[in-house]
Amino acid sequence: MKRETLFLKMVVILIGLPVLALCIFWLPTIPNKAAGDYPVYLVYPVLIGVYVTVIAYFVALYQALRLLSYIDKNKAFSELSIKALKNIIYCAIIISILYAAGMPLIYEMAQEADAPGLIVLGLVMTCAPFVIAVFAAVLQKLLKNAIEIKSENDLTV
Repeated sequence: MKRETLFLKMVVILIGLPVLALCIFWLPTIPNKAAGDYPVYLVYPVLIGVYVTVIAYFVALYQALRLLSYIDKNKAFSELSIKALKNIIYCAIIISILYAAGMPLIYEMAQEADAPGLIVLGLVMTCAPFVIAVFAAVLQKLLKNAIEIKSENDLTV
């Protein structure tokens, strides 16, 4: 079982590395590049919103790593796993809400640059975390039911 979770842990880390690289190398250069194209009142709120969503993203990745470590320790059917899934749900909802709140700014930026693709990208970035939150909520509910069945079986024997 450890080999499968090791692969999944590596995948979670590999998912986080490009985002970390973008946050370190690309995002700090946005205000300088966008200063001539967009007004400052549009650039900095978007940049701050992106950094806040990145924080929530890394918290969710950390919770996924914790969930995988619970599986390694044979604690997959525990309240700790339910709590990790709940935190993943909260992070996904935070990301979705922040991007939904930023849609007016993205709309303004799309109007300034005459780039309607920004609006589609904003909608994808709003809906994708919401879908993840729904799937995590379903998994959390299934895990709660499995824990209840397990505890009933333990009491029966």
